Order: sequence, then C-alpha cells, then structure tokens
Amino acid sequence: MATITTKDGTNIFYKDWGSKDGQPIIFSHGWPLSADAWDAQMVFFANQGFRTIAHDRRSHGRSDQVWYNNTMDQYGDDLAELIEQLDLHDIILIGHSTGGGEVTRYVGRHGTSRVAKIALIGAVPPLMLKTEANPGGLPIDAFDGIRKGTYDNRSQFFRDLTTPFYGYNRAGAAISEGIREEFWRQGMMGGLKGQLDSIRAFSESDFHQDLKAFDKPTLVLHGDDDQIVPIGAAALSTVQIVKHAVLKVYEGADHGLTQTHQDRFNADLLDFINA
Repeated sequence: MATITTKDGTNIFYKDWGSKDGQPIIFSHGWPLSADAWDAQMVFFANQGFRTIAHDRRSHGRSDQVWYNNTMDQYGDDLAELIEQLDLHDIILIGHSTGGGEVTRYVGRHGTSRVAKIALIGAVPPLMLKTEANPGGLPIDAFDGIRKGTYDNRSQFFRDLTTPFYGYNRAGAAISEGIREEFWRQGMMGGLKGQLDSIRAFSESDFHQDLKAFDKPTLVLHGDDDQIVPIGAAALSTVQIVKHAVLKVYEGADHGLTQTHQDRFNADLLDFINA
C-alpha cells in the first residue's frame, strides 16, 4: 500500500497509476466513499497517457481513522501534502461531491501554482446549508437526518442512500445491484467518527471565498436531477462566482453520474482536459 504521512501523523492511502511522465490528474472522492470510486476514470485516463492519482480521505477507506481534524481545512491541507510529497506540477484537479469541496478548499488555502485545470463534479460548493444568505440551500434537518441514519445503522443507511444517489427511484432507471454493493463496501471501510464529522464538513463549509481564488480553466459538471447535491445552490451558484467556468449540465442525471453516465462523463472530461 502506498501512503504518505501528514504533518499531524495521519497515514493517507493513495493509488498512483499510469506513466510517471504523464500529466498528473488527481481525483478526490465523495462521502462516504474512497479512491476506489474513481477506478474506471483512473484506468481510462491512464490509458490516455496521464498519471492518475486518487487518495482515501482521512478516516475513509484505507487511510487512518482519526478522532480529530476531520475538517474541510484539513482535507485541503492533506491534498496539499500529497501534491507536495509526490512533487506534482501542472495538475488537473477533479473533485466529486465532498471531493469538490476538498479541491476548492485546497485552492483557497494553497493557491494554483501547481494546478493546470480544475473540474468540479456534482460538487458541494459554494454552500450546501440553507442560511439567510443562502436561501437555496438545504435545511439543517436534512443533514441531521444523515447524521442520525449514519450513527443509528450505518450499514442499512448506506444501502438505502444508493437509491437517491444513483437515481434508482426514478422511472426507467437501470438499477445495478453491483454498484449498490460497491457503494456499501466502500462506505463501510471508513470510520464512523470521521464520517460523522465529514457530514458537517461538507454541509456547513462556506466556499465562496475559496471559489474567488480560482484562476485556472474550470469545468463545473452537474446532473439536473441530483437528489443529493441539488444543482441550484451548487453548480449554478458556483459559475456565478467562477466567471470563466464552463458549465455542463446532464439533463435528468443523478449524483452518481460518474458511474451511471460513465462513458459520456469520461469523454467530456477528456475533451475539457484536451481543450
């Protein structure tokens, strides 16, 4: 297993596939998953000549399960340490859902000197929580429900979550029991404390100032039937802040579109990278 050790002593697992001479692409996964969520993209882009890297966020997957520091600031700093320890430059940063928050906070705290392009996929910025200044967000009750479900019966909650996550509750949806089982497997690899902390991190972190630091070509891609991160307070708001961003909306697509629309997504991401 390849790992780095962060300044606070946490071991972060990562995969590093493809040519070491290729332009690096770093994939940041969503909650409550792991680097495995990106396997298909890592193989696809490694076969295109890129160096593909994905890590397990602290307290997720094979990384250390820590009691403290499961915060968005720390996620961004962990990403920075991965980049610095591998000495990566000219990076393409790809973040899905919570991973989009991690990428955004990295840019806000560490800048873009090592970055070439950024893609936010079904991402949580600029702010998921409903507030007076963010009336389009989701009420705190929605996140309290996620906390309760995760704490009370994490295994069953993760199984049930796959239904809205992949749009399997929509008419005509092609349900894959394999995808559902893989989501559950990845989720159950993580630590309960860190996953509970991460709910606050992805839902209550305000990324408005971080997004203002974006100065590289940016793709914002989202499904307009995303039941986990609704598009209005997410992608449609992000592109109002990142003025040069390219918005791509998948009509009728769900939150897990990197899998349910895998071939289309891979092709669109490759087009953005090569543009």
